[in-house]
Amino acid sequence: MGLSRMHVVRKIQKGEIKAIRVGRAYAIDRNQLGGIFRRISDKERKQVDKAVEKVLKKYGEVIKKLGAE
Repeated sequence: MGLSRMHVVRKIQKGEIKAIRVGRAYAIDRNQLGGIFRRISDKERKQVDKAVEKVLKKYGEVIKKLGAE
């Protein structure tokens, strides 16, 4: 989501995100998350694969060096 845990908790407490309390944690309905957990289509998967391939072709050596650190 790109939000810190505390930011999400504050949004839940303000009622901006609907959730139920489960012990000390919160359970959030997937529908509240704007589709970030939906399955991607074959077309979208191909676009992602193509983008990853492009990045690896251009920055592959840099990524390997960063991974070695």
